[in-house]
Amino acid sequence: MGAAAAAVVIAERRIVEAFELAGATSAASARTPGELAVDTYGVGWRRLTNRAVVREAAPGSGRYYLDREVWQAVRRTRMRLIIALVVVLLGVWLYIATMGVLRSSARMRNARPDSTVPAAGRA
Repeated sequence: MGAAAAAVVIAERRIVEAFELAGATSAASARTPGELAVDTYGVGWRRLTNRAVVREAAPGSGRYYLDREVWQAVRRTRMRLIIALVVVLLGVWLYIATMGVLRSSARMRNARPDSTVPAAGRA
C-alpha cells in the first residue's frame, strides 16, 4: 500500500508543478488540462479537485487553476500526519524495547541462586 500512496503523491506533485510552470495560479490565468498535458482521469487529479487544490475558474469553463494556499495547507496536513505516525511508531518501539529489557532483567534475577539458602553439599 505504501507504493500506491507514493504513486498518488507523485502524480499530484506532477499536476501541481504543471500548473505552477504554466503560471495558472489564479482564476484569471486558468488553463485547460489539455494545455498543460495533465491527465484528468487519474487518482491524483480527482484528489486535487476534490480538495479544491485545483479549482475550475468558472463553472463549466473547463479551465482550471492551482490554489497555492490550499496546496500548502494539504502539504502541512500531510507533514503533521507523517510526524504523528513517526511519534507513534517510536512510542511503540520504545515500549517494546523497554518491556524486553525489563523481562530480560527479571529472568536474570530469577536465574541467580538464592544466597540465603545454603548450597547443597555445604555444611
